Amino acid sequence: MGFKVFISADLEGVCGVVHSDQTTPGGRDYERARRLMTMEVNAAVEGAILGGAEEVVVNDSHGSMRNIIIEDLHPKAKLITGSPKVLSMMAGIDETFDAVFFIGYHAKFGSFNAILDHTISSLVVRDVSINGLSVGEVGINAGIAGYYKVPVVLVTGDSAVTDEAKKLLGNVFTVKVKEALGRYAALCLHPSEARELIKSTAKRALENIHSFSPFTFNPPIKLNLTFVNSAMAELATMIPDVRRIDALTVEYISDDYLKCFKVLRSMIYLASTLVR
Repeated sequence: MGFKVFISADLEGVCGVVHSDQTTPGGRDYERARRLMTMEVNAAVEGAILGGAEEVVVNDSHGSMRNIIIEDLHPKAKLITGSPKVLSMMAGIDETFDAVFFIGYHAKFGSFNAILDHTISSLVVRDVSINGLSVGEVGINAGIAGYYKVPVVLVTGDSAVTDEAKKLLGNVFTVKVKEALGRYAALCLHPSEARELIKSTAKRALENIHSFSPFTFNPPIKLNLTFVNSAMAELATMIPDVRRIDALTVEYISDDYLKCFKVLRSMIYLASTLVR
């Protein structure tokens, strides 16, 4: 029986994308960027199939989560689109999957030479740390995959996020589709070359599936969220068992990572009411 693969697809890490004009609906280059995103996802799907995948589920994981052009999506893939979703970028994951791909991902807030670096929301979050380790979306979402005992086997994006993934996850395949020269500039591969690398690396990742282990955080899990302003931290304490650490930082502790993730997302949603 073939593999079942889950793909979480973001936009900032797609080849050729370097500016918020490309990642925001209505922006000058958004329509072109979402086509590039769809094609990179297709490359990952094609590679997964060549590597033995029988089923591929793609979760659109950027912004409103309505970016991937479904009529242009690989016909063998199923698409989860729209928001809000309780598990957000990892909606649809469960223990029936064999592998996870992160396609088009970006580095965490404050990373050096990183395209559009942020952690979940640039308007709300300065830092997320779990058990004292500062993590971005790669680490947060890998923890959800690990909760369901599924390994992350492939991460694609810029030079910063591929370095971040290798340091955090260790044994993971990566594809660097662009070398970040700053927050808004990168040396990019030609999109066709980037897609070919994604396809071939996805295939190799599944061919080596048994060499990977799920990424998990050991309990008790201490979640710290540092906001961009103190009013957000104040609001977060409305959630039971969330404790204020300092003006900008709150803490939540649980033995259950899924519960920590839901509290994290809830705090961010609550804080976002201050920037609407």
